Amino acid sequence: MSATHRTITARCDPRLTATVVSREPLRYSGGADEAQDRPAYVRAGSALARVGPRLAVVQDDAAFVALVDPEGGRVDAVPLPYARGGRRQFDDARGNKALKLDLEACVALPEGDRVRLLAFGSGSTRERERIVELVVRTDGSSASRVRGASTWYSGLRACAEFSGSELNLEGAALPAPGVLRLFQRGNGAPRGDRRPVDATCDVPVDALLAHLDDPRRPAPPPARVVEYRLGDLGGTRLTFTDAAAAGARVFFLAAAEESPDTVHDGPVHGCVLGVIDDRSDARWTPLRDDRGRVFPGKVEGLCLDPGDERRGWVVVDRDDPATPCELGEIRWEGPWIQ
Repeated sequence: MSATHRTITARCDPRLTATVVSREPLRYSGGADEAQDRPAYVRAGSALARVGPRLAVVQDDAAFVALVDPEGGRVDAVPLPYARGGRRQFDDARGNKALKLDLEACVALPEGDRVRLLAFGSGSTRERERIVELVVRTDGSSASRVRGASTWYSGLRACAEFSGSELNLEGAALPAPGVLRLFQRGNGAPRGDRRPVDATCDVPVDALLAHLDDPRRPAPPPARVVEYRLGDLGGTRLTFTDAAAAGARVFFLAAAEESPDTVHDGPVHGCVLGVIDDRSDARWTPLRDDRGRVFPGKVEGLCLDPGDERRGWVVVDRDDPATPCELGEIRWEGPWIQ
């Protein structure tokens, strides 16, 4: 029997607006550090989560998590373990792009005087079937480790209703206590009779953590799979790039990118901000700049402001390792709650 509960067709809602009102390049307050293989800036933001008063920026091609003060602008680098060859930066010029973790989604789990950040590899290759666990304490100290999760990723890939032709995790959210919702980006290449799909599935957080702690315990399978047909922007298909929960409602980002598969980037023709209401209805609006034009950047990470229900932050990724990514503030208006 199919694991898909339903297919939901998203629609552009003309009553909604979403605007990128400001953006700032993310440069580390401590500058570059050659000994740590750290550049002077955040290379490629791919996911966002709130860690206490700061935002955690996860990167797909550098083994650092950036902790950003969204009000004051300070950016601190938390190093993750070195990859093979003693490197923390990955790109074609170095010839080591295949070794990157490709962290594309994250969630933050508050636990008393600390926050546990889980950052997920995309799963688009075997090297990317890993989960980074970063614990940040209120005193500012932190500790990280990389957890192998190939059995769990294999289960996600085997569920064709969720993974489609190529697995590519791009978003994660916590819409209910103990529930991890994963967002599959359907930008893969068709493979045989399997086509690329945008979809979500639910996984119990405790069961996933128990499996990571002891791989002999069963890996939780994807449940409540839902496929989303997001539509297009300017003729280019929209695919998920991140998500964040506001209670049972989940906001999402999607990009109109001409990518040939899950590994290679392509031209971006705009992005949208959308909302899924109780998994039964999905609506979106194009992201625009402060002049009302379609925002031209590739927007990935999304984090909502807990003190303002119409404000949030995004990461603008230029897909250029020589250029810092940007933290953008976004605001939205209209009937986002129905």
